[in-house]
Amino acid sequence: MHIVVIGGASTYTPELIDGLIGRAADLGLTTVTLVDPDDARRSVVSAFCRRMVAHHGGQFVIHDTADRRAALQRAPHYVITQLRVGGQSARHGDELLGRRHGLIGQETTGVGGFAKALRTIPIMLDIAADMRALCPDALLVNFTNPAGIITEALVRHGGVKVIGLCNNAMTAQRGIAKSLAVDPAEVQIEQVGLNHLNWIRRITVGGSDVTADILTQRMDELRGSDGVHVPAELIGMLQALPSGYLDYFYLTKAIVAQQQSGIPTRAEVVMDVERRLIERYADVHLCEKPAELMERGGAYYSTAAAALICSHHLGDGATHVVNVRNDGALPDLPDDVVVEVPCVVDRTGAHPLRHAPLAPVMHGLTSQVKAYEQLTIRAAVEGNEVLAMQALLSNPLGPDALHVEEVWHDLRRTNASWIDRLYGPGTATSGTVR
Repeated sequence: MHIVVIGGASTYTPELIDGLIGRAADLGLTTVTLVDPDDARRSVVSAFCRRMVAHHGGQFVIHDTADRRAALQRAPHYVITQLRVGGQSARHGDELLGRRHGLIGQETTGVGGFAKALRTIPIMLDIAADMRALCPDALLVNFTNPAGIITEALVRHGGVKVIGLCNNAMTAQRGIAKSLAVDPAEVQIEQVGLNHLNWIRRITVGGSDVTADILTQRMDELRGSDGVHVPAELIGMLQALPSGYLDYFYLTKAIVAQQQSGIPTRAEVVMDVERRLIERYADVHLCEKPAELMERGGAYYSTAAAALICSHHLGDGATHVVNVRNDGALPDLPDDVVVEVPCVVDRTGAHPLRHAPLAPVMHGLTSQVKAYEQLTIRAAVEGNEVLAMQALLSNPLGPDALHVEEVWHDLRRTNASWIDRLYGPGTATSGTVR
């Protein structure tokens, strides 16, 4: 088996390689190719990954290259995308964009997530075009954020087999297992909604429903904690565990105030973590994941990615929470939108299980965010500024009608080097440039 990782110089990559080491025998893995345009960083990361493989007695080889098409020409079975267009500096700009306008500053939701999507969708569709030409039978496993929007863009316009992956569901499942002191394999969660906008409605352990116990436990934890967090009573009101990303929607004013107080952006924190990680990876004596990697985020990414690929390769029919076309999984949402739900994975793909409709308190927000996501994809594909401003206006965390044009022009200025190819310096606001 050959796996290509696009964005291979990411500091996440050793985490991914660690997961593949554990599954290499099941996969028959022979080659992993790391693709990244950053030659210096790719060299450091790939060398460290080779030492990891050798240290653990792995039988597969790691190649690295800046030439994406050359890597894809080698007919990989899987292509993993984990790229960040513009790097952490662009992420920092996304967060500051929100702060400048009194809005949430975050990289996957709100105006920052919108900017990231506009930078990323064209690149991802270019990758899909290369795959159609060079390795049409490969499965694309997308970890690139905003994962739901990117996966839907690929489903609608990519013409390749794709499954969107996020580590949050596995992180939640492992956290529940730890709190109950049980094997994670015994814990099943019904997590439903969209990527970074979802709720866990049901939890079973060995087939027994423990939802009420977990909800009570979480409410007790919230009552005893400090800082900005959803009130314990909200858990009881929802009768579900909301994703941590829902804090941005449920606690918007409090989080904006916290960000306006001058705390560092998450990008600034991550840039420092990444600097230290690259220094550690460059140590020729280091052969195992350093402890600092846990500061980077993305816990259980390696476990989730390796397990998903293994289920697909072996056709074991295991259940994974992933991003796929709805196709009736949530009956109150259109079939053709991408949702994040439990799916049975076999050799033919990920097949969503059918679930009860979302409660009105969940459905309203989900529908609004899905409308924003679809407008964002159209704005990126068509290069239409009117659609871009409509997307901003429909985003629950976006600007109001008096400020939407101001925010859009600020976003364009700060992302000019990435999105001017879409809109062009002189594009009319009603025009389409493609």
